[in-house]
Amino acid sequence: MGLNSSGTPRALTIAGSDSGGGAGIQADIKTFAAFGVYGTSAITALTAQNTIGVTAVHVAPAEFVTAQIEAVAADIGCDAVKTGMLATAPIVEAVAAAVTALELPNLVVDPVMVAKSGDRLLDDDAVHAVRASLLSRALVVTPNVPEAEVLTGLTIRTVADMREAAARLAHLGPRAVLVKGGHLDGDTVVDVLVDAGEVHEFSGPRIAGRHTHGTGCTTAAVIAARLALGDTLPAAVKAAKAYVAGAMLHGIDVGAGHQPLGHFWRGIAGR
Repeated sequence: MGLNSSGTPRALTIAGSDSGGGAGIQADIKTFAAFGVYGTSAITALTAQNTIGVTAVHVAPAEFVTAQIEAVAADIGCDAVKTGMLATAPIVEAVAAAVTALELPNLVVDPVMVAKSGDRLLDDDAVHAVRASLLSRALVVTPNVPEAEVLTGLTIRTVADMREAAARLAHLGPRAVLVKGGHLDGDTVVDVLVDAGEVHEFSGPRIAGRHTHGTGCTTAAVIAARLALGDTLPAAVKAAKAYVAGAMLHGIDVGAGHQPLGHFWRGIAGR
């Protein structure tokens, strides 16, 4: 699958474009670059978006999403794949089919449903398609608490609830599930990883401020980048939590709403 004569690690993001640059494809490519990983993309939708909200969405035809994935895989290849905004059931199904047909490795599924502004990014049929078609192909799925509630039907209020949600999602077929706890109350944020039945918890202090736009996209992108570099999954999750915390603390002051992360807060993170 593709040529990689230089040995440079490669990661493919399949997601929506954020015209404001804080999330989606733009955040993913910045993240890959920060870790010295060559980033490629398949754009599922164009969003007219800024720090305040999403004003318009133009969804790509599913067959065009497939064409982008096939073009990248045939020539460049990839060592990890990250999905974000998939928008519709036909796109979800097309991505699942391409991952299988092209044997794309290290699939990180970020089940993006709602933008930070509250705008809906995934329709109801697509949520069902994610459950039915995509999760079984994932190495890891990375929902936040609201996304985990939609996918499982559970009400999540505690870390114990997060563990239960991760276990239920694991029954849908991914090798691992990372439930991110940033939406729960408390001064400490706990993320729960269930990896092949083994439970890991990652804790860190809650970071106050408005630099939160793109945190979910960036977390999944770091995991994909670190997997492309050869990390184990727990090591990749640990790296993601540390990197996102730093990017929030060194966020960019632009716009009047949810402000973006500082993706290059430590230069090229490297290995």
